[in-house]
Amino acid sequence: MTASFGGFVKQAQRAGALVVQPRMGMSSPPLMRAGLLATKRAAATTVGTITLDSYTRLGDNESARAAVAAGAELNGYPIVAHDIATTRTVLDGIAGPDFPVQVRHGSPNPRRIVAALIEAGLHATEGGPVSYCLPYGREPLHNSVANWARCCELLAGVRDTGVEPHLETFGGCLMGQLCPPSVLVAMSVLEGMFFRQHGIRSVSLSYAQQTNVDQDREAVLALRRLAAERLPDIDWHVVIYAYMGVHPRTPAGAAWLLAQAARLAVHTGAARLVVKTAAEAYRIPSIADNVRALESAAAASRAPVEEPDACVDTGVYAEARALVDAVARLSDDVGRALVHAFRQGYLDIPYCLHPDNLGRTRSYVDTTGRLRWSHVGSMPIHDVAEPDSSGELTSAGLLAALSYVELQADAAGLLTGVSKGGAR
Repeated sequence: MTASFGGFVKQAQRAGALVVQPRMGMSSPPLMRAGLLATKRAAATTVGTITLDSYTRLGDNESARAAVAAGAELNGYPIVAHDIATTRTVLDGIAGPDFPVQVRHGSPNPRRIVAALIEAGLHATEGGPVSYCLPYGREPLHNSVANWARCCELLAGVRDTGVEPHLETFGGCLMGQLCPPSVLVAMSVLEGMFFRQHGIRSVSLSYAQQTNVDQDREAVLALRRLAAERLPDIDWHVVIYAYMGVHPRTPAGAAWLLAQAARLAVHTGAARLVVKTAAEAYRIPSIADNVRALESAAAASRAPVEEPDACVDTGVYAEARALVDAVARLSDDVGRALVHAFRQGYLDIPYCLHPDNLGRTRSYVDTTGRLRWSHVGSMPIHDVAEPDSSGELTSAGLLAALSYVELQADAAGLLTGVSKGGAR
């Protein structure tokens, strides 16, 4: 088969290179093309990104088309509003086996998005029935599960053209809800199982950099172990997202944090890193901002650094496996099991206000920066987790937790300098 997104990443990993990828989306087709070309030419092993706008994510394609007609600037590329010929022109001579392009969005109902990207000649996207439903809106979870089942099957049909389609779970990025890592690991694996059940054979499992580097290392290693157990018959790799929360305000802090993300990927055998730029705290990054971040991350991944100490087992794998096993026992149909799991509280995301989330769990950031449980609700991890109700967050504590990484990174960047690295 023609080299796919997943195949390209695995080939780069075998060659010893970390694949780096921007979060980039512009509504102007010439500017989007320029962004892809700059990404391809960066001094790094890269894949391209077309990030979609908010209207398209929400299915409001009439507003997206009106904005395109008026020449208004959007916060991403409206792939459904632009005609297919326009999108093909954006990709012409850039996308290919040596530079695959992924469409990133945020939609609980991406059927028209998936149809548009396939028609444009693309075959890689990301999301998931839970991870693109709970954080972003109020779409009922059972609707999102049904929508994503159809989208997986539509994407799987691309295989008939000689290309292996690729789907990345966003499940490791519920970090905005202050999720302890076991839930992120479990959700990535469960969504990977859902994708496989609906015909996808090439997946990536995500994990978002969080608040403590040692806990992150343990979590990614747990993710790889659980994926090997649960997804042994398909092609998969792990992708790290550079920190998704409140971003450092100093360039030194942002660069230090990105370097930590690159080293996390290298030290855990992850194959790909989605970067953030030093501009994130202030504005939408420019093409030049993205290229600098890509090249900085690639350089950090190649820089010789002292090997970290052996990873201490604090129970992340045990918690994640207990969650996956409990959900799997609910139904042979992974989608149906996910719906039941949230209804019964077997899966429960802290601080998530979606109506289908029971909201009985709570977490906090301890004095070492580790995310811990204060309440686990009805999740089946009472015998492996150690919740501490004394860590219950107040409103002031919640604000402090959300700013923890920002303050730590700015302090570390200014104190030690990016080139000296250091540990969170």
